[in-house]
Parts: sequence; structure tokens; C-alpha cells
Amino acid sequence: MHLERMDKILASRTQYSRKDAKKLIWQGRVQHNGHRAASPDAKVDLDADTLELDGKPLLLRKHLYLMMNKPAGVLSAARDPKQPTVLDLVPEEYRRSGLFPAGRLDKDTEGFVLVTDDGDFAHRILSPKRHVPKTYRAKIDGPLTEQMIKGFAEGVTLEDGVLCRPAQLLVLEEGEQPLCQVVLTQGMYHQVKRMFLAFDRRVLWLKRTAIGGLLLDEALKPGETREILDKEIKMLLGKI
Repeated sequence: MHLERMDKILASRTQYSRKDAKKLIWQGRVQHNGHRAASPDAKVDLDADTLELDGKPLLLRKHLYLMMNKPAGVLSAARDPKQPTVLDLVPEEYRRSGLFPAGRLDKDTEGFVLVTDDGDFAHRILSPKRHVPKTYRAKIDGPLTEQMIKGFAEGVTLEDGVLCRPAQLLVLEEGEQPLCQVVLTQGMYHQVKRMFLAFDRRVLWLKRTAIGGLLLDEALKPGETREILDKEIKMLLGKI
């Protein structure tokens, strides 16, 4: 049994302040286990109870983990005054205070973005010491060579002298603009693009397809989001 005050839960599971959450309760807009909520200080069992705001159920779990298929043209940021961000795409039923994208994709890069409010978990995913793999598909502007595959496996030295960790490079479709798969265990700024530039290749299209052992859900259209299941959490950490 995990008990918390009702106003505290409302403030953390929605975008309302604690003060506004109390007003919602007094206004009769909150239902607790199917009945009108009595008081802001009423205790709610996060494991067994239900809460509704204006007839819509709230997710009572302490933390939320979302898989988003980020479209190109959207920033991997919590907020931006001029451009759309991934949080702008989060469906209303998942919106709560504290959400943020765990790691960044370039504005023009598509694919899997993890959105959560669990900072400790995000650190485990992003920490360089963890080496959680990130998988990408890339289309480049010239043929892929054995030298490039070997170079990625040994660790690419970028134009600024930084040495990348060894990475996996596979050819998925050959041609003048081949489709490749790249698996990294680190996350430097524009890393995939900079690694290809070291071999005089430019990335024409880039999409993240997996984090750890969890693949991007093919049913998610660009801009769509779904909750990550409990059994998928270990896959994110590469433990399955």
C-alpha cells in the first residue's frame, strides 16, 4: 500500500499547481473510487484506488515511461518558445509535471524518444558508464566500404580529434545511397553524422529504431506515443 495526499497526487499527475489542485477538489471535479472527493488531504492508495478529473481517469503510477516516434522537425526538449517540442506531442492523458525527453535526437532525426518523469531511470539509460546501446538506421550519400565498417568497429576519430567508442555498422540495402544500421554505446552531439563525415559521407536520413533491447513499436506513426510496459523496462536497459 502506497498512500499519498490527494492534492499532491493531482499536482504531480497533471499540469496543475498544488493550490489549483485543492480548488479542483473543492469544486467537486475530482472523483475518488467513483465518488466525489471529500478533501485535499484525503489519502489515496496508489496501488488500488482510482482518481478521475472531470471524468477522465488519472494514471496513479509514481513514474511514467513513454515511447514516442518523433517526427522530423520537432525538438527533443521539454519546452521552446518558438519551435514545437516532443512534449507538445504527448497526449493529454499522459501529461503531468516533470516529464522530459531522456536524451536528445537532432531536430531532423526521427524515431524512438523515451519520455519520462523518472530522473534516476533516465540517468541509467544515458550514463556513459552503462553503455546502453542505441540503434539507428541511416541513409548516406555514397557507397559503404569495408574500410568504413572496420573503422566504425575500431572506433572513429572525429574531425576534432575525439575518439568514439567502437560501433557496429551494417549494410541493409546497397546502392549509391545505401541504407545502414548503426549501433552506438555512447551519445555525443551529432555523433552518427560526425562519424560518417570522418569517411567523407553525409547522412541524408536518420532514425533511431531501438534503445537497449527495446525496438520502436512499428505501429506508432510519426508523432504518436504509447506507454512502455513493465516488461519492457528491462529491455530498455539491455537486460533482456
